[in-house]
This record gives sequence, structure tokens and C-alpha cells, in this order.
Amino acid sequence: MNRTEAKRHEQRVESNREELLERMARALPEDGWIEALEGLFLARVAKPIEAPLALFQPAFCFVAQGGKQVLVGEEVLRYDPGHYLLFTVDLPVIFRVDEASKEKPYFGLRLDLEPALVASVMLEAGADTRKGDATVKAIGVNPVDADLLDAVVRLVRLVDKPGEQRILAPHIKREIVYRLLAGGQGARLGHLVASSRGDTRRISRAIGRVREHYNEPLKIEEIARELGMSVSGFHHHFKSVTSMSPLQFQKQIRLQEARRLMLGEELDAASAGHRVGYEDPAYFSRDYKKLFGAPPLRDIAKLRSSLEL
Repeated sequence: MNRTEAKRHEQRVESNREELLERMARALPEDGWIEALEGLFLARVAKPIEAPLALFQPAFCFVAQGGKQVLVGEEVLRYDPGHYLLFTVDLPVIFRVDEASKEKPYFGLRLDLEPALVASVMLEAGADTRKGDATVKAIGVNPVDADLLDAVVRLVRLVDKPGEQRILAPHIKREIVYRLLAGGQGARLGHLVASSRGDTRRISRAIGRVREHYNEPLKIEEIARELGMSVSGFHHHFKSVTSMSPLQFQKQIRLQEARRLMLGEELDAASAGHRVGYEDPAYFSRDYKKLFGAPPLRDIAKLRSSLEL
């Protein structure tokens, strides 16, 4: 790329960033979030805050202004306007906006990823969807390139053009998936493809089972046997995909569901802990504080206070 091309490229990127921020600010003049298009969510936050509820569904996440952290297991990932987050299996993750102010609010978006759409794009692009790769983590942060940013901006433009959404939105969503694929995310996107075989497919089944029966005792040997895997092999591949052991995965689902029950249904800590599978309230409180940084009552009071502001 010569100097003229490089300058044109920089101008294009800067122009797209400015337009994206302007359009998101127009769509969200005050703090909050909206589903701007089907499967496309926009958010605005004027102060650092932790999302009160967890997100599981596979998604492409993008920051237009500010910064955000995602906690998955014991790993902390951060992304900003120069980086995007992609995760492709149902994961118990916690989001924290860590860079936001009244003068420069956080603006972010999330595009839910439909397995059928991802599979279709991968097939048309000639990517191998027959084999999954259980050595690739299902979540990661990567740099944003100009073509991906351009597609994101064109999708957000449709928020103001309801007459064009039905025709153009599906094509732009396909392009975003293609840009992710072209940007080296094929192995990660492969986790989403329902027709994949091998260890990735089996781990996806295990994730579904643990999520569905999160409040029951975790029977590792039984799950591994049903999947046709050794216990050690199951542990290894499960952690490779989710960044967590099966027990850690179940524990996070339990704790996040308990948090939802206390915040949304106003259950007390002991009742919420028992509902999600904890027999010992003290053990529940200890695990809760380790994940969320405060005992249940204090954490819920803080969340309610921040939501009321």
C-alpha cells in the first residue's frame, strides 16, 4: 500500500467510525439498550457498570466508543473500538463496561449469530464445515479491519431506513459473517455449524446438557461415556473450547442464575442458592463473592442502585 492509498484507507476508517458513533448516538440519546434490527442490539452507558445479567447466546460484539471487559471463567478479555469480540458457543460470560463517562458515553453493539446463516456462508465460501476444531477457544478478541467496520456501519444505517431493512439487512449480516471468516475466524465460527463432527460437536452437546441440568449434580463420567470420550479427554476438550472446566462452567451458570433470581424475582440468597443447586448457604455465598466481588445481598443492592440511577 503506497502513501496515497494508506491515507485514503485511514480517512475511510475514521469517517466510518465517526458515522457509526453519530448514528448510534441518534438511536440512543439516553442510556439504555434497544433491539434496533432483528438480532442487532445497541447500547449506551454513561458510566462504568457491570451488566446485571449474563449473556449466553453466540454473538459478534463491537464497541464504537469506550471500552468493555468480558469475564469467562478466570479469563478477562478487553475490547474497544479497535477490536471486536466473537464467541460461538453458549457461554456464561459477564460483561463490564470499564470506560464510559457523561462526556464520552460507551456505545456498543451486539449481533446475534444464527447457526444456519453461519453454515450457509461457510459453505458458499468453500470453508470445511465437516470438522470442528476442539483446540480452538470459542471466544476471542481480534482487531477490526476496514472492510468489517464498513459492513457494520452499513448495517447500523438501516436503523433509520425501515423500508430497506427486510431486503438489505440479511445480505449485510451475511457479509459480516464472511468478513469474520476471511479474517481468520473460520475455526471459531465452525463451533456454530450444526453439521460439524468430532470433538467440537460432542462438546457442544455436553454444553447443552450442563446448561439444561445446571441445578443437578454434575456426573462427569456419565457425560463422557455418553459422548464416547475418556474423562481426561472430555475435560481437555471442554476447557479448550470454553476456557473453563465442566465444574467451573456449571458453577458460573448456577451463580448467574441465582443472581437473576435475586435481582428479577426478589428471592433471598438462601432460596436462590438452593434453587440453583447449592445445599450449603455458606458455600453459595463464598462462591458468589468470588465471582461477583461481593456477597449476594451487597451485590444485589449495588446492582439495583446502579440500575435506578
